[in-house]
Amino acid sequence: MSDQLTLSAETRDRAGKGASRELRRQNRVPAVIYGNNQEPELIHVEEKALVKLLMTGHFFDSVVEIELGGKKQITIPKDVAFHPVSDRPIHVDFLRTVKGA
Repeated sequence: MSDQLTLSAETRDRAGKGASRELRRQNRVPAVIYGNNQEPELIHVEEKALVKLLMTGHFFDSVVEIELGGKKQITIPKDVAFHPVSDRPIHVDFLRTVKGA
């Protein structure tokens, strides 16, 4: 892992196609944080901030610190889904890391 990046996020109450489309209209990208034998957390991040991190060229080789509700979670990006025509990010998966492992 080469670098640590920071990304601000908010929790989302609803899941599904309609809720995700509504978030995208607000320039937010739905995402999920999973792993470490915990329940998956549904979140959304600002599209502009995410694209800025994607353009660094080492997003998938980096540790991403997600600030969520005053707490920080250390994650590794696992997947980014892009729109087939516009190439905008439409969903992101993050994997929690275990401290000391």
